[in-house]
Amino acid sequence: MSLYRLVGGFVLRHRGAYASSAAMLLLIALLLVWIPRQIGHVVDGLVASRLSRDALLLELAWLLAAGTAVYFLRVAWRLKLYAAAYRVGVELRERLYRRLTLQGASFYGTRRTGNLMALATNDVDAVEMAAGEALLAGFDGSLTLVLVVGMMSIGVDWRLAAFAILPFPFMAFGFWWISRHVHEASRQSLDRFAALNDHVQESLTGVRTVRALGLLPRSEAQFRELAAGAADASLKAQRWEAAYEPALGFSFATATVLVLGAGSWLVWRDELTVGQLTSFSLYLGQLIWPMFAAGWVLSLLERGKAAWSRLQPVLDAPLAVDDHGTVAAVQPGPLAVDDVRFTYEGQARPALDGVSLTLEPGRTLGLVGPTGAGKSTLLHLLLRHHAPERGALRWSGIGLRDYTLGALREGIAWVPQEAFLFSATVAQNIALARPHATREEIENAARLAAVHDDILRLPNGYDTPVGERGVTLSGGQRQRVAIARALLADAPLLLLDDALSAVDTQTEARILEHLRAARVGRTVVIVSHRLSAVADADAIVVLRDGHVAEAGTHASLAGGNGWYARQWRYQQLEASLDAG
Repeated sequence: MSLYRLVGGFVLRHRGAYASSAAMLLLIALLLVWIPRQIGHVVDGLVASRLSRDALLLELAWLLAAGTAVYFLRVAWRLKLYAAAYRVGVELRERLYRRLTLQGASFYGTRRTGNLMALATNDVDAVEMAAGEALLAGFDGSLTLVLVVGMMSIGVDWRLAAFAILPFPFMAFGFWWISRHVHEASRQSLDRFAALNDHVQESLTGVRTVRALGLLPRSEAQFRELAAGAADASLKAQRWEAAYEPALGFSFATATVLVLGAGSWLVWRDELTVGQLTSFSLYLGQLIWPMFAAGWVLSLLERGKAAWSRLQPVLDAPLAVDDHGTVAAVQPGPLAVDDVRFTYEGQARPALDGVSLTLEPGRTLGLVGPTGAGKSTLLHLLLRHHAPERGALRWSGIGLRDYTLGALREGIAWVPQEAFLFSATVAQNIALARPHATREEIENAARLAAVHDDILRLPNGYDTPVGERGVTLSGGQRQRVAIARALLADAPLLLLDDALSAVDTQTEARILEHLRAARVGRTVVIVSHRLSAVADADAIVVLRDGHVAEAGTHASLAGGNGWYARQWRYQQLEASLDAG
């Protein structure tokens, strides 16, 4: 879709506001072309001594009334238009936000957060200007040009009109040449701003790491370089936009010289009255706005086109995971993974290959293995963050792709490796999935996650703001708040992706004990590098290099000679040494 189709569709949806604005602009244009004609009539009457005092006052009153009407009409059309034009910015931002929330991990793996934020600000603003001010300025300028040139040709003298428009073709060529450079400069300006925005966002998010590693001087140098590049690109775009004014000034000066020379000659030959030449000079002054509007509209359109060329690929990017399912509710049942294969984009080796397992409802599965074995990937497939290349995943006998994404994710409570907390209070973060939960329910979930006592020690208890990404809490506290959030959601399937890595073994044992007591009817999948976290699971699967290497219970696996047995003995030895 081009920018013009986007704007055209928006105008059709809001045609009432645009039509009323256009009608008011038409009235303004008619009044503006009537005023110079009336002034010329008054001048001729004064020269010929035909106007009495009362007639002159009446003529002046009409001119004053016309000027007042023009003022109020201009205020009214701007209020009407901008109320509608700003809607295109709102609609684009809502559309962009909806699209971004539906995209999967593969989409965000190739795009930077700062650039996406820039799209929602500068780029949308540029498109909004093209849909609002550029459209109406183009209409107003074109209408004024047609009416003024018509009045100059028919109402005064066609020969003077021909002289007046003689420089216009040269001005049009200059505008076309400038607009090509404005488009490219605007695109570079938007790209440079996006890069600067991305650096600032990334640096502020990781400011503690930057400080800890002594990277502040390097970060500041990068910022200066990016800021200078963004300023230079913006200045370059402004320079090209400023080039419209000299082209306009030269064309208008040339037209004025031609008109005054030819008009004086016609007055000298008694083929034109002084009043007519006065009217024509006023009409010529009114041509400044159409010529200025042409440059302004071209500038806004080129900036809008450059912004749309950045926005459109994001809005039209295919979804990483389709949402064509029809099953709107999850019924608890067995979870089955059948011969699943998945490879990350750009990777030669599959992350999972030929993985099959079954988990009965209400049971707990421990998923272990070396780093990079595919444990988290399997959870992401269950969440439908990715789609498998081969094989099937079923829940209650229904393929996961047959559920709507909303229904599937409402049925799953997930605690990722890196717990994410929002800039809100502790209670609001725990109640994220159930915003209307009572304080008693929130505190009960916190007790199950062994974080209740820690929360009470905070300055305002459960009403303590945690800061952006939970920066005021420790890593272990963030993980336990995330676990409490998942438990409060009370979903039939709970996925813990190494969610106990930041807590000590005693706290881990307490949380697991609480989970066992509270898991009635709930299916649980625990991914962990610490084997003590899965020792009491009903079944344990060991993944290595994307394959199922071992499967069984803790007792059967720990007594063997495989990876699980060796890792268990090593961790037990490590624990005994720490205790000693």
